[in-house]
Amino acid sequence: MTGRTLVERTLDFAGPGRIPRDLWTLPWANARYPREVDSIRRRFPMDLSTAPERLATPTREHGDAYARGTFTDAWGAKFVQATDGIIGEVKEPLVTDDGWQQLDRVHIPRERLTFDRDAVNEFCRSSDTFVVSPVIARPFEQLQFIRGTENLYMDLVDMPAGLRAFLLKMHSFYCELTEAWARTDVDAIFFMDDWGAQNALLISPDLWRSVFKPLYRDYITIAHRHNKRAFMHSDGHITAIYPDLIEMGLDAINSQLFCMGVDRLEQFAGSITFWGEVDRQRLLVDASPREVEEAVGHVYRALFRDGGCIAQCEFGAGARPENVSAVFEAWQNVHRA
Repeated sequence: MTGRTLVERTLDFAGPGRIPRDLWTLPWANARYPREVDSIRRRFPMDLSTAPERLATPTREHGDAYARGTFTDAWGAKFVQATDGIIGEVKEPLVTDDGWQQLDRVHIPRERLTFDRDAVNEFCRSSDTFVVSPVIARPFEQLQFIRGTENLYMDLVDMPAGLRAFLLKMHSFYCELTEAWARTDVDAIFFMDDWGAQNALLISPDLWRSVFKPLYRDYITIAHRHNKRAFMHSDGHITAIYPDLIEMGLDAINSQLFCMGVDRLEQFAGSITFWGEVDRQRLLVDASPREVEEAVGHVYRALFRDGGCIAQCEFGAGARPENVSAVFEAWQNVHRA
């Protein structure tokens, strides 16, 4: 089977010939372990890929998001990076004490709508992998970059009219961008937001459902209307909203299984595809390859239902190359057993 077929059969719980593979590498890993990254990719060819985003009109980004110093994103938020290879933090939000009256400082990056559709379609035609769009929408995190995390939390409790107006404008742009990508030949639309702390959702589930769930429902609806799959990423403990993601029809979720507890997620097996991941907080950093192998086996037994699992992991800061390699070796072996 091609990578595209493997992923489609996995999403449909239709018995893939093997578990599809997907490696994410951060600049930290590419800089420190270039040969090891190349070796892993040669030994275990990946089945998912990301479509190119070539813009006719460049965004207002300035600097390198993963280099020490400062970086300004497409919306105008300024990040400060203290370490090479890891994205930094926003220290001075665009919208500060004067609240949402300062929106002239925020730029809606409509330049992203100028992406080269022909280049995307040609990439999809030339690849036998399952092609995912770049990240299309991330409303919660982008609001934090613009307003600051603590300020945004306060605003969400008693939402000012300015935030409501801006959220509508942001969402309208994200829907337009989702629609544009859904009209290409990509296989899936990808959006993200990090919603979890280590042991709970960052805001109450009810607040999440009233403010943010309708946004994600629109992105999923647009994707499905164009016969695309909907993929989402969220870090942290998000068990509380798994039923909502499934109810909305999300096809695959990339989340921290070991943070939430693999056994706790078994109740959702067969209802959504677990797009990784293997624990990058401890296992990839501190464990032995044998422990990694055992962890993959645990995920497989708990969550695989003739599909529903993608062998994804992130090679990021602190991860050991032998453990990343062990992830893909274990997924390959466990499905043969």
